[in-house]
Amino acid sequence: MAAKVASGTNKVFQNHDDVHISFEDQQRINRFAKHNARMDEFKAELEMKRNELKCVEEALEEIELFDEDDDIPFLVGEVFLSHKLGATQDLLKETKDQVLKEIASVEAKAKVIKAEMDELKAHLYQRFGSNISLESDD
Repeated sequence: MAAKVASGTNKVFQNHDDVHISFEDQQRINRFAKHNARMDEFKAELEMKRNELKCVEEALEEIELFDEDDDIPFLVGEVFLSHKLGATQDLLKETKDQVLKEIASVEAKAKVIKAEMDELKAHLYQRFGSNISLESDD
């Protein structure tokens, strides 16, 4: 192991380029990377779901201004279906409840993966110290 002396000081830096990585450590690193990628997917999915929820809530507010007899188009798949105000409000409330359940589901999955990532991170930092970087760039 080579030692380097910093210019102008008496500090000695150790070069740790020859750190041994066991098969188990490599598996942990790979699992952490896989979970990290999955967390990025969860973040994107949550952003989409939250935008969808915002749109549904805005639609619920907007249709309050309509008359009870007005037909209101409601998008189902790729087709608009016309419904009366009450039916449209019910459909929007059901959609809102479904989106809230989906958000809660994604958040629960992300929480489980985050906990495992924290365990892996603690183990890997304990094993490799500053020779490994597990922090995200964002």
